[in-house]
Amino acid sequence: MERVPRDVRQLPKAHLHLHFTGSMRPTTLLELADKYGVRLPDALTGAEPPKLRATDERGWFRFQRLYDAARSCLREPEDIQRLVREAAEEDLADGSGWLEIQVDPTSYAPRLGGLIPALEVILDAVETASRDTGLGMRVLVAANRMKHPLDARTLARLAVRYADRGIVGFGLSNDERRGMARDFDRAFAIAREGGLLAAPHGGELTGPASVRDCLDDLEATRIGHGVRAAEDPRLLKRLADRGVTCEVCPASNVALGVYEKPEDVPLRTLFEAGVPMALGADDPLLFGSRLAAQYEIARRHHDFDDAELAELARQSVRGSAAPQDIKAKLLSRVDDWLATTP
Repeated sequence: MERVPRDVRQLPKAHLHLHFTGSMRPTTLLELADKYGVRLPDALTGAEPPKLRATDERGWFRFQRLYDAARSCLREPEDIQRLVREAAEEDLADGSGWLEIQVDPTSYAPRLGGLIPALEVILDAVETASRDTGLGMRVLVAANRMKHPLDARTLARLAVRYADRGIVGFGLSNDERRGMARDFDRAFAIAREGGLLAAPHGGELTGPASVRDCLDDLEATRIGHGVRAAEDPRLLKRLADRGVTCEVCPASNVALGVYEKPEDVPLRTLFEAGVPMALGADDPLLFGSRLAAQYEIARRHHDFDDAELAELARQSVRGSAAPQDIKAKLLSRVDDWLATTP
């Protein structure tokens, strides 16, 4: 008799690649748009996720336009609190025991009284949601590579200043085809010197060279995405030898046209090369699936068995900034999941 697979929603895991606005529930977006009289693009009001493709400049611009439209509906501290609480609830339902949510507070500053007040509102919301739901939550502040590197330095200094309030890392997001990684090296040096982990995006819309740049110029300890490293065996070995975790987002990769089909995402290539991975949902609002669904993709389209899924979960925990006692607890619970008869 064929064994029933274990429920991946019950598999304890860490979520290391979730963008702030992109974590919003579609129903919440519609309610906030109605509250503020915002007319959303039709692509954000349907029952299905929007049709996206970002492998060309026009497609990426459309993706950003939709994201900006959603972000324009976050105007009051209570909206931020709601978003964070609901993100925590969704993650808990998917088996997450630790969430590092990624945000560029600059984007929210105009409506929340400035950069520092915006960051404090976000950190307060994360602290409250973590306390109320029991989910371990921290923040990764991300600079925008479309903006001037001096802006990134300002953010890095601010992130270090608030490290004792729940900021654990510093990232670099947006279109990696724009701006050289080395332009942001000083910002990342500030973050690293302040004890934050370095987690820039790379190896998504451009090839292996962008991953190498993140390692060489930014001394990345994690890579946002990183999947295109699969095209370079020497780079895979380097990632594996250094233990650099790639935050792989399978549904996002397909939705944005990086790969045509779920089975084209090189999960097996990375896994068998020994590159640590942390599966992530990226922007569930736009891509239509959350954390557990990424593990289902690994199971359904890449034939990961339960032991391999458990190892993926362990890799996500090990790659996180969670305190050692929380890591140990989550790793023990992964073992319990695997030991349970489905």
